[in-house]
Amino acid sequence: MSDNKVLFETDGKTAVITLNRPQRRNALDEESKQLLAAAIRRAREDREVSSVVLTGAGGHFCSGADLNGGGGEGEMPFLVRDALLGAHRWHAELMDLEKPVISAIDGFAVGAGLSLALGADFIIASDKARLVSNFPRIGFAPDLGLMYILPRLVGLVRAKEIVFSAREILADEALEIGLVQAVVPAERLRETAVEYARRFDNAPTHVLGMAKGIMNRTFETDRHAMTQLETAVQGLCAASSYNAEAVRRFFAKEAPLYPGAERLF
Repeated sequence: MSDNKVLFETDGKTAVITLNRPQRRNALDEESKQLLAAAIRRAREDREVSSVVLTGAGGHFCSGADLNGGGGEGEMPFLVRDALLGAHRWHAELMDLEKPVISAIDGFAVGAGLSLALGADFIIASDKARLVSNFPRIGFAPDLGLMYILPRLVGLVRAKEIVFSAREILADEALEIGLVQAVVPAERLRETAVEYARRFDNAPTHVLGMAKGIMNRTFETDRHAMTQLETAVQGLCAASSYNAEAVRRFFAKEAPLYPGAERLF
């Protein structure tokens, strides 16, 4: 495989994953999907990585699935199903990654590219960003989790309007309706995303990861189940060396291990 279709770099404790098919506006073919899945696993397994920035090369984030990427042998319904099940596995790994993930969107985030961007915890857009759920334009229903994520971000009625209209959403509107958390000049997009990610350098990664896992389930878990999850996680936290040192510093009035992150958004 051509590793340059997906770039993996580290900037301090931040892993920067870049979709790198600028000639195709970073459309996802089968090879780039496999490389993206490998990059997500690499970020998960690297204990030196505290956060992840996901972005695209050449002035665009991702134009969705590469419809020229070829298929395979077999009946079409099952080919499509198998392909999507495979994609959902690595997309779920991204959403469940126990480290903060920031999508940095420049230019187009279209179709599955929009779904991919929305799988992050936070989204920073450039002033040139254009978000499009274009699926109906080509006779498809939204996929890669868009129909699950979008209503949770913007509400059910607005999500239906975005999907049914298949229209472009520019950066300012995306910020207004809560699709993105910040809009910055295109030339400062990566810098801003990495700067925000670095705020988690000294955070207790496992604590943030466990909290993320619980909050990701908050809309389909009842209050009793949530409190049980909280108590189990708190027990793990209380037994950690990080907690012991943090508590010691608190009572000794020393500088904290993790002072918290200033508000960016």
